[in-house]
Amino acid sequence: MIGTIGVYDRMSAKYVDLAAAEAPREVANLVATLPRGAMVLDLGCGPGHHAAEMARAGLRVLAVDGSAEMVALADGKPGVEARQATFDDIATLGPVDAVWASFSLLHAPRADLPRHLTALHGICRAGAPMWLGMKLGSGEATDRLGRFYSYYSEDELRALLAAAGFAPGAASSGSGKGLAGDEEPFIVITARAAAIQPQPSAAPDAS
Repeated sequence: MIGTIGVYDRMSAKYVDLAAAEAPREVANLVATLPRGAMVLDLGCGPGHHAAEMARAGLRVLAVDGSAEMVALADGKPGVEARQATFDDIATLGPVDAVWASFSLLHAPRADLPRHLTALHGICRAGAPMWLGMKLGSGEATDRLGRFYSYYSEDELRALLAAAGFAPGAASSGSGKGLAGDEEPFIVITARAAAIQPQPSAAPDAS
């Protein structure tokens, strides 16, 4: 992750230009499901473009990123609380009413994604929606900029979300160019945090 964060630190200005071209339709869809004043975690917020849209719509936003340069950019957006944090800090970031994970968790090693999703479920209030953007494919790789990526199929993501306590919902896929300029397939999948079912009590010791 350190190498990936360093890339975003060095290229934060270029990423601002890339982010400015993104359509806010998905943000509007999330906003429509939440009451005014709801708390949203923007996990891997980048320069805060999505967080700013949410704040303008009346939501409270905690925007976090591993890159200090990105956090500095996000912190300048009105209504946005920005904080430097990594995926290992997720358990300290709640409770939240929604999670916005826009192409951030794809930087986590495949072996770590299950625990990160479980940690996200742990800070979500029951029924909290999550918007998850990932790259389609298989395995792990480093791009030509030096960023680490993990790739998944839709079925894998649905299974991982369900195992973490989320109810997977609608998904859409497409392709687009990111910071490296390469055309790659992606998927956006929505989910909701299910209430955690109480575990049955252990039988009393009859001895």
